Amino acid sequence: MTRRVLVVLSEYGYWGEELVGPLEAFDARGYQVTFVTATGKRAHALPPSMDADYIDPPLGRTVTTPEMARAVRALDESDRLDNPLSLADLIPERPYNSSINHLRELEAYHRALQPAVDDLVAAYDALVLVGGSGPLVDMVNNERLHEVVLGFHAADKPILAECYGVTVLAFARDWESRQSIIYGKHVTGHPKEYDYKDGTGFLGVDFNMGPPPFPLEYILRDATGAFGGFHGNVGKELSVIVDYPFVTARSTPDSALSGELLVQTLENGLRRYGW
Repeated sequence: MTRRVLVVLSEYGYWGEELVGPLEAFDARGYQVTFVTATGKRAHALPPSMDADYIDPPLGRTVTTPEMARAVRALDESDRLDNPLSLADLIPERPYNSSINHLRELEAYHRALQPAVDDLVAAYDALVLVGGSGPLVDMVNNERLHEVVLGFHAADKPILAECYGVTVLAFARDWESRQSIIYGKHVTGHPKEYDYKDGTGFLGVDFNMGPPPFPLEYILRDATGAFGGFHGNVGKELSVIVDYPFVTARSTPDSALSGELLVQTLENGLRRYGW
């Protein structure tokens, strides 16, 4: 049976290798991959992720090989990412509490939400949240995406999150308890040492900010709580953590390994790695 994977991309720019790495692992095994964005607009790679000469400021070295730069550019210029699904079309939006007929609207929301999430989750074997700076804009605090993540989690299906995509896991929470689904779990993500101090950029907007708007390490440490753990693995070339159903990858170099480990969770029952 062909495995099916739903891949979430930002409309404001994804980091190329963080898509290409897992995608190559899926393609090698004949997986069917479907792409989805916040509103159905086509996603594009961030320009630095197609530049083999780009120096990552925190690491002080290049992070994209010439071969990967060519692979990212080839994918970006192909039609493979055309016509993604739209989260806005698939998942209803929770009404404001201040809406005039809030109780009836909330009831209607819940009637529509569960079958919409159930149908989407039933169609795929795994979920992938690709990183880069773009997710800060339209993925990290996207309540529709949170509901999809909660749905995959409830169905005990694996979820791969990379770089700032890991933040989505921290913010995907039960509406009543407000507790993150990664509470008590082990994850990796951008440590403070690897955060930009300046130059966080996005596609499609005339806006380039200084450091990211939050230190991801602090969020992940708080979200995983006393019985989980954040693993920055500073100074180690790779950092991928599997604490099923989550596969988390720190940054760009971890992309290929994270894809391979997701394959192992699907095909070989992998439940723990890296901690």
